[in-house]
Amino acid sequence: MDDLSPATLLSEPYGHADGSVTPPIYQTSLFTFDNYAAFADRMAGRDDRALYTRVQNPTVAAFEGMMAKLEGGEAAVGFASGMAAISSTLFALVKPGDRIACVEHVYPDAFRLLERMLRPIGVEVTYHAPRAFAEDPDLLKGVTLAYLESPTSAVFDAMDLRRVAAHARRHGTLTVIDNSWATPIFQRPLDLGIDVTLHSASKYISGHSDTVAGVVVSTAEIIAKLRDLTLPLLGGKLAPFEAWLLIRGLRTLPARMREHQRSADVFVDRLADRADVTRVNAPGANTVPGLIGRSGLMSFEVADSVDIPRFADALKHFRLGVSWGGFESLVLPCAIALDQAGPKNSMQTFGVSPRLIRISIGLEDVEDLWNDIQQALDDAHT
Repeated sequence: MDDLSPATLLSEPYGHADGSVTPPIYQTSLFTFDNYAAFADRMAGRDDRALYTRVQNPTVAAFEGMMAKLEGGEAAVGFASGMAAISSTLFALVKPGDRIACVEHVYPDAFRLLERMLRPIGVEVTYHAPRAFAEDPDLLKGVTLAYLESPTSAVFDAMDLRRVAAHARRHGTLTVIDNSWATPIFQRPLDLGIDVTLHSASKYISGHSDTVAGVVVSTAEIIAKLRDLTLPLLGGKLAPFEAWLLIRGLRTLPARMREHQRSADVFVDRLADRADVTRVNAPGANTVPGLIGRSGLMSFEVADSVDIPRFADALKHFRLGVSWGGFESLVLPCAIALDQAGPKNSMQTFGVSPRLIRISIGLEDVEDLWNDIQQALDDAHT
């Protein structure tokens, strides 16, 4: 954990020589050349200096370097959103006729991407319970790519990634995981044998609810494929200012995750003691190999005696909203997602309970937050 300390991140070299402790923002769309020969060398690939910010920018490169280091990967590439990271990865690594095995309870828009864009072009998609990936050694036979979350969205089921990776290697299956929940502070999938790890950097990586971004970390070969194909051609590039904000977020990531975990531990214990809470979903350290901590995102089910709209309206510190990972604490009653208009989402498909409430525990005082949840639950009994 020493190499993940805030001090190490603060000492990350950025290559600027003016003595500033934060990197400069290269807020430019393009980079010019002093002469024909230099321009020709860059266009011919004999020089790798920055050319155009859609594919290359020094501020973005600084963030990508930090993420590669944190996740233990060879290289990283930033994107304009978590979904840009997911879609760019999948479109670069699969083609019509290939098969994807996806975990159930996957992030709703990742599910929609698979169903509305990849399946129609001839990519076969199957869904499986998290435990099946680890327990069935032949589940990935004939599978091109396994798309994973551990823990999964909404219900937070975790899996043994080391076993999953071993099964995948035996069958020649690429493994991709969304590691947004744990962050590299609490889980490093590449160390467990997973091939590609990605993040909605809008969440804990940013930590301030002011940035929408994504990032993918893997081998140099896989990242080069994304840089050659989907980054430039789909155009979901990460902007320099957003990259600068993400660097700011990374510097406090270890400290913030420790605080999220301390508060989450309090909530898990106290929610379990309430008679009107029937289930708590919040995997913690050592619940599966490789998971060494618990983030602040969890869910719990409430008894039929709890009026969920009344509970939500009684909250004073928790706010109602999607997303998570920032300072502020948030609540998402899953009944709202189950009633969502438009194409079917994964919560509807895989049977999330309408009694389920997802909470993101922020960085406010934990006693204030607990008192808020407690009074709202007390007030919501019919």
